[in-house]
Amino acid sequence: MNTGSEAIWLGSAASLLAGLATGVGAFPVLFTRNVSDKLLDVMLGFSAGVMLAATFFSLLIPAIGFGGIWVAVLGIVLGAVALHLADRLIPHFHPTLGVEGPSSRLSRVWLFALAITIHNFPEGLAVGVSFGTGDVAAGLVVAMAIGLQNMPEGLAVALPLLREGYGKRRSIGYSTLTGLVEPIGGLLGVALVSVFHPVLPLALAFAAGAMLFVVSDEIIPESHRKGFERQATFGLVVGFIVMMLLDNLFA
Repeated sequence: MNTGSEAIWLGSAASLLAGLATGVGAFPVLFTRNVSDKLLDVMLGFSAGVMLAATFFSLLIPAIGFGGIWVAVLGIVLGAVALHLADRLIPHFHPTLGVEGPSSRLSRVWLFALAITIHNFPEGLAVGVSFGTGDVAAGLVVAMAIGLQNMPEGLAVALPLLREGYGKRRSIGYSTLTGLVEPIGGLLGVALVSVFHPVLPLALAFAAGAMLFVVSDEIIPESHRKGFERQATFGLVVGFIVMMLLDNLFA
């Protein structure tokens, strides 16, 4: 078991690296702006699969083990409701649904980037609370999973910015910024469960509920809107398997 300060440091550092993976995923715009919709949808499906497996194996199973089924249920509900409220109160753009939240003068590209930023917060929270359990291996697996699934999202942000006339480096830079909310979530999560250890199972389930909301409300609909639903579904299956293997082989 790590001390509280060690867990906070590790969780913060790991969530920062996971967030920076958003910028790494945007790097292909240095070489091309013509990434096919099919490939991007497969990558988003992969991202959704990784998040689903992380939700079940890395968050919900430990939450049930630490706090029981009803604490897990409460946490899932609270996490989903929190993301629902953020979805309603913060202006952002879903390509499948249009502009949501309060009215805003921001462009659709920036509203889309804001949508990515909103759902990166619970991902950082998931990394943080995973380190809060004291199991470094499990925390590293979650951080690796979140980093993997951040890469397609980084590309999904950078490509529209590039098409709107932003330079390649600025597109990558702004894409990276959308991931830098994750260290905030990571620090909050690991500090909370390190100082108030009894809230650990609720925090794990809260992160799981928030991630479930993001997968169903944003990532899967986005990956299915351009006619490549079956390819995206197989991407999801592959992502789920990859995360399941990571969780069982290394955690």
